[in-house]
Amino acid sequence: MSVTIYHNPRCSKSRQTLALLEENGVDPLVVEYLNTPPSADELKSVLQKMGAGPRDILRPKEAKEEGIDPDLDGDALIEAIAAHPRALERPIVVKGDKAAMGRPPESVLDIL
Repeated sequence: MSVTIYHNPRCSKSRQTLALLEENGVDPLVVEYLNTPPSADELKSVLQKMGAGPRDILRPKEAKEEGIDPDLDGDALIEAIAAHPRALERPIVVKGDKAAMGRPPESVLDIL
């Protein structure tokens, strides 16, 4: 089964998570989400797999810098994150019907 990582190579946690996956024999599909942003539907799917809400994948500082309304919630917040991928928390690893945030990086091992 394939593994995908939503990755930002400038982020230390993202680099650590990618290295951890590779150390565990996983050759993930690397999606540099700043270059190839996930759609709102993709984000909804990821959230469902994580059992999380949109605020769980939001970087507050970057959201503010991007001008995302702090009162947004639900689908409106997901749409805003999709439109402003800098506001997406990273890294996120997806395998099948499960997903995990790589903070700390070891937390993604639970879904492998």
